[in-house]
Amino acid sequence: MKTDPRTFILQNTGLTSPPHVPEIRLHLASEAHDLWLKTEEDLEKIGLPPPFWAFAWAGGQGLARYVLDNPDAFAGRRVLDFASGSGLVAIAARLAGAADVLAADIDPWAASSIALNAAENGVAIRSTAEDQIGRPVEADVILAGDVFYDREFAAALIPWFTRLAGEGKLILVGDPGRSYLPKDRLEQLAVYQVPVTRALEDSEVKRTTVWRFAH
Repeated sequence: MKTDPRTFILQNTGLTSPPHVPEIRLHLASEAHDLWLKTEEDLEKIGLPPPFWAFAWAGGQGLARYVLDNPDAFAGRRVLDFASGSGLVAIAARLAGAADVLAADIDPWAASSIALNAAENGVAIRSTAEDQIGRPVEADVILAGDVFYDREFAAALIPWFTRLAGEGKLILVGDPGRSYLPKDRLEQLAVYQVPVTRALEDSEVKRTTVWRFAH
């Protein structure tokens, strides 16, 4: 890596609580930095993939809120937080009493973000940059915040989630109405109005639903 991720994150983010999950503090980009709006050329110069980890996306906020409000569903269980980004949902699972949490994100910078944020919230979280799609999962619960924004990504996820649900895994998805959400496979559990970053979304509040993926 051209730039040390930990140093870059500390220099380009501030500690803040996502509006819908005030119990958790994260290293997030402020609107003043507008990290996301840096040109692709600038990001390439420092070896930085698009910084999904620098924002608390609506799907993740809604899913984290559900986890914190329903700890009995997660206490003592093994959890995989898929496409973890900042680690928000993984941290919520740990705070809800999960016995073990693995935060998975293929972005090599995410591990540094997750480690910093876990430490800030006093929880222990394992992380991996290995692609999990299609692989067996040891966890009892799979959490996925805001993952159905891309057609090809969704096409890869759906058969994997279907197989895992068929094995008896609990799969929960947080989604603010993304285009490729497979509603025919989902059971609605909760709906939230989540404040978001106007620079990244088409509104300041996103109606976000937590769904259970059924096989």
